[in-house]
Amino acid sequence: MNLFQQLQHDQLQHLTRRHFLSKCSIGLGGMWMASQSNPLFAAGGLHKDPAAPLAPDVPHFAPKAKRVIYLHMAGSPSQLELFDYKPELTKLDGKECPQEFLEGKQFAFIQGVPKMLGSQYPFHQAGESGQWISDRMPHLEGVIDEICFIKSMWSDQFNHGPAQLLLHTGSQNPGSPSAGAWATYGLGSENANLPGFIVLTSGGKNPSAGKSAWGAGFLPSVYQGVQCRSQGDPVLYLSNPPGVSRNLRRHTLDALNSLNHQVSAEVGDPETLTRIAQYEMAFRMQMHASDAFDISSENPTVHQSYGTSPGRESFANNCLLARRLAERGVRFIQLFDWGWDSHGTNNQTDLRKGFADKCRQIDQPIAALLKDLKQRGLLEETLVIWSGEFGRTPMRENRGGVEMTNVGRDHSPSAYTLWMAGGGVKPGLSYGETDPIGYEATVDKVSAHDFHATLMTLLGFDHKRFTHPFQGLDQRLSNVTKPSRVVKDIIA
Repeated sequence: MNLFQQLQHDQLQHLTRRHFLSKCSIGLGGMWMASQSNPLFAAGGLHKDPAAPLAPDVPHFAPKAKRVIYLHMAGSPSQLELFDYKPELTKLDGKECPQEFLEGKQFAFIQGVPKMLGSQYPFHQAGESGQWISDRMPHLEGVIDEICFIKSMWSDQFNHGPAQLLLHTGSQNPGSPSAGAWATYGLGSENANLPGFIVLTSGGKNPSAGKSAWGAGFLPSVYQGVQCRSQGDPVLYLSNPPGVSRNLRRHTLDALNSLNHQVSAEVGDPETLTRIAQYEMAFRMQMHASDAFDISSENPTVHQSYGTSPGRESFANNCLLARRLAERGVRFIQLFDWGWDSHGTNNQTDLRKGFADKCRQIDQPIAALLKDLKQRGLLEETLVIWSGEFGRTPMRENRGGVEMTNVGRDHSPSAYTLWMAGGGVKPGLSYGETDPIGYEATVDKVSAHDFHATLMTLLGFDHKRFTHPFQGLDQRLSNVTKPSRVVKDIIA
């Protein structure tokens, strides 16, 4: 197709669209009336200004939390080495796994009859709340009375990618908006100069689910997470290239915006206006993002408390950045830390070696983050969440049916631990229980959909009314087709 034919094709597309909207028997007025008469649409559909999609919005009721910091340990740390104390499992250590624990189960790598594996680290009770914790988290132990543990989380996905998608989007399949996108869609942002949803990664890799874990799905693209870096420019290509001044960038952007406004007037696609808003955001970020991401300006005592090293990519740096972004009004801050897939195939994934290293990397900065937020009066209105995507088996992994030199555990979707702090949850609480060996959630089970319903409630939304129309359904984060409940017992 040559240029003339392409122009003819585009013109016909526009004419066909105009003809449909202005000449068909329904008309725009009829279409609007039909949408307003739909009670589901009226109850849940949000009417956002595409020219200002991140303007602060009012939720259904007063929120307990104004913002979220989500700390996701990609690969899934073992709850049996951290928070879920199981003395009965220790008694079974080294014995062959009973058949009743294997029949009807699906594993990623376990074959044949594995041996039971007790916790590799000692547990004790800590704080006034008497919460159980292993010796791997000595700094976190100091703030344990701020934490609300949910020990009865469960999933129906046993591979990393689908399980991460389920936890962050409510669906194991790509294409659904992430929790951060929903939060930003509903509440907007308190800072017009930074994205409402920012993602920071550490550990050298992105999570298995990729960028879908912070995508916007069927919501407008402006609500997707913006992946930033803790070293160099916060966003790639944010700085002007050599020879391009800020004034030249402004004139270029004005010309581009003029063209986009013309296209918007002709085509009527709201995504065009959203694109203009994103270009303007990027221009403002050139002035404000560098300041927000410059942790070198922090007091030396702050660096000492977090264990940060300015100029490097690290989980500690990202935790400090999370606090800086929270106090600047960013709505949802998502941290992904890679390296928690403790199968025991090598030293790095050995529960006695690599796992211990990972614990040392996160323990101090997480505790510092909670203390820092509380000291600055931000913890009460900031919901901090920590989790993996599923748990680990109470059996030792025997890849290929052979006991390995290193020690590890396979994936276990039936039970894992998620904890929250601040933002309207009850501190010093342990909710839910697993069976005596930590294999299955048994008391007060909490699914990903229950977690999402609770998260939306803490942010001020009736999760059943907070919807977006897509493919003939008013979709929601807490899932339309599967049951979900608000875990009211953990809300303060």
